[in-house]
Amino acid sequence: MPVSYKNRRRLSLLILLVGLPAYIVIAVTVINWLERPSLLVELLVYLLLGVLWALPFKFIFKGIGQADPDRSEP
Repeated sequence: MPVSYKNRRRLSLLILLVGLPAYIVIAVTVINWLERPSLLVELLVYLLLGVLWALPFKFIFKGIGQADPDRSEP
């Protein structure tokens, strides 16, 4: 069953306001547990983690910035 546009907008907002900050805190905590790697390795890890968080949510964020396709125009 496909998720409605309205629910995808709400879910994307929840992910961005709650999930992303939590993910950032977790990522920084994990990096801090390890011994400080070189600057380039650390940059590569943060870039990789910055892309990986969005991959599972691609279907939710796709088309969110567009007009509501379910809404009928008068």
